[in-house]
Amino acid sequence: MFVSLLIATPVSAQDRNVDKRVDRLEQEMRAVQRKVFPGGSSRFFEPEITPDTDTPTTQSTTSSAVSDLIARVDTLERSLASLTGQVEENGFRLKQIEDKLAATEVPPVSTDPGTFSTTPSSVPGADSTQATADPERVSGVASIVMPDTGDAGEDAYIYGYRLWEAKYYPEAQTQLKKAAADHPNHRRASFAKNLLGRAYLDDGKPALASVALYENYQELPRGERAPDSLYFLSTALVQLNKKADACRVLSELQEVYPGAASGRLSARVASGKAAADCS
Repeated sequence: MFVSLLIATPVSAQDRNVDKRVDRLEQEMRAVQRKVFPGGSSRFFEPEITPDTDTPTTQSTTSSAVSDLIARVDTLERSLASLTGQVEENGFRLKQIEDKLAATEVPPVSTDPGTFSTTPSSVPGADSTQATADPERVSGVASIVMPDTGDAGEDAYIYGYRLWEAKYYPEAQTQLKKAAADHPNHRRASFAKNLLGRAYLDDGKPALASVALYENYQELPRGERAPDSLYFLSTALVQLNKKADACRVLSELQEVYPGAASGRLSARVASGKAAADCS
């Protein structure tokens, strides 16, 4: 729209200028007609410019005026032709710009972990053929049984954990997302979201892992696995070659969760800082 305005504004100004010039030429043409036909009816000749009766009208002055007018009309026509060409050229350039923008436009990336799929069209590297068509894989996934303890939230998480432990990462990702979505207030929701990030990491998808892990920390900061998500987030950032960010994440882990950072996660914090070259 902004490009169109840039093109349309000078064209409109030039159109108004051309209109004024045409009006002036028409008035002068009527004046010449009155000189050639001094007794013409007002029906055909409007009195914008009255003939000068004090000045003798000669054939030479009439011819000169007509020739001058014709030359000016020719100039006007050339100007109009040039303006038309510029408008067409600008329109063509605008079309080229719009085509390039359409060709390079990319869809927005969602940060909602629930929107990620394990199909090849939405998650690079996911092999749905391997996950669904390989009889051995199908049999292996079928052998993983969901527990039935009466606690639906616990059972959903444990089933996802078993799939992850068996290295069926795409299936584990699907199950863990479902477990967290179906049981958002269960204590295992923090576990499920954290393990989802780890499943992405183990599946070679650090970008998706960073989204899932950060959202677990952001949405469930008091969850039992929020400190773990910060550690694994630093791991994902190192894999994405963002070591400075990884160091900041580890510093936040130590600041927000000092007990976990100096306790059960102390070894991981130390190894994470070494991997990120933190000073």
